[in-house]
Amino acid sequence: MSIDTLTATSTNAALLPQVTEPRNAGMPLDLNWVLSVQANTSAIERRAASLPARRSVKKAHQAAWLLKAVTCIDLTTLSGDDTARRVGRLCAKARQPIAASVLNALGMPPVTVGAVCVYHEMIGPAVDALQGSGIPVAAVSTGFPAGLSPLPLRIAEIEQSVAAGAAEIDIVISRRHVLEGNWQALYDEMRAFRAACGDAHVKAILATGELGTLRNVARASLVCMMAGADFIKTSTGKESVNATLPVSLVMIRAIRDYYERTGYRVGYKPAGGISKAKDAITYLALMKEELGDRWLQPDLFRFGASSLLNDIERQLEHHVSGSYSATYRHPTS
Repeated sequence: MSIDTLTATSTNAALLPQVTEPRNAGMPLDLNWVLSVQANTSAIERRAASLPARRSVKKAHQAAWLLKAVTCIDLTTLSGDDTARRVGRLCAKARQPIAASVLNALGMPPVTVGAVCVYHEMIGPAVDALQGSGIPVAAVSTGFPAGLSPLPLRIAEIEQSVAAGAAEIDIVISRRHVLEGNWQALYDEMRAFRAACGDAHVKAILATGELGTLRNVARASLVCMMAGADFIKTSTGKESVNATLPVSLVMIRAIRDYYERTGYRVGYKPAGGISKAKDAITYLALMKEELGDRWLQPDLFRFGASSLLNDIERQLEHHVSGSYSATYRHPTS
């Protein structure tokens, strides 16, 4: 990917969320398909380990990949001490994530992040701060992060967040359904969440670090897509193990299988632990190799991140100036 290639597509950044695909309508639960899914852990880990070593981009190509990563970030604050002022600052950063001087040096027009992700109580301030930007507000829901509140309350939480202006809802599944192999219960739960979201797109957080095996990750991914998930997402960011390349490979291949069988493209969101620019490039390379260029757009790929943008800014500034800036010069909120 070059700067010229990115320039040709970057003007779409102000039109988010991009709805250029038929929305995943889901399908009846196919247990034969689900139970046939296996995961060769050693082969998956070998493939994942090879990617960072084989994929290295430099200079202008690296800058282009990093700018692409910026457009795919869900800029996130999920702290107990969030305030309207903090969210307002985060939204200002979302509108202009990269300094104008750096963009000018690269010959690039303005870019924005993919979305701003907050708790329900901060939806109103985020919607107000992003008015006219085209940047959607995403809200975590359904008893995030544990997902153990009563089902009627989780559904009501979704409905209230949609009514408050959230265009995307990040839900958490009940991990026990996966650990017990109760795929019907997981499917029914996900269908109920999808229905409660209405026109808002739903991202299903699998909390993969708590699912036990890569096979469980693959099967849970497939069931959530069958139930109508628009995105599948690795983690809440609160688990001890969050996004990893082996887990990502399993989920991405489940997305590919689902697309080949149904014709619906489902998005992917790795979240938690991705804080370095070089890691962002590795994930983008994985998406390109496994799913193709179409999945490099923010309507089908997002990073769940709060600190990733900071490192990308420093790398881009180094590219144009030859020196690294101090981290404190790039606050996100």
